[in-house]
Amino acid sequence: MKTVLKKYDLKRVVREEYEEYTKVAKSPEDLYEMFEEIFNLKSMTREHFVMFSLNTKKYVEGAHLIHVGSLNASIVHPRDVYQLALLDNAASIAVAHNHPSGESQPSQEDIHVTRRLVEAGKILGIELLDHLIIGEGFKSLKELGYI
Repeated sequence: MKTVLKKYDLKRVVREEYEEYTKVAKSPEDLYEMFEEIFNLKSMTREHFVMFSLNTKKYVEGAHLIHVGSLNASIVHPRDVYQLALLDNAASIAVAHNHPSGESQPSQEDIHVTRRLVEAGKILGIELLDHLIIGEGFKSLKELGYI
């Protein structure tokens, strides 16, 4: 799929077109491949913040476009992320966003958003598995120690 759809349409597409989507989110590399396959974030010219809702076995139950930002910023609030996760009855979530500049190092705002998502997830009982930043390559905030 090469186009990014509205968040509600994309959930439908994941369930219909990816009905036999059997990839499991076992590692940051797996998540990166899955995010790229569904959202194609590397090619976007503005920041896109996206999320997977995962079941207890870490299979994708929903894929959502949460926010489209500007060339170098995207404002994301935990309520926007977890509202959709709750509707999907998610056991956990994984999020990602792209840096159109190609730089995949996390900014202070990226770290701040990640920490807020972790705290909100603890309250709701929905674990944040990872937050990937996609540029020329990708960085996992879990591997960097922020989750």
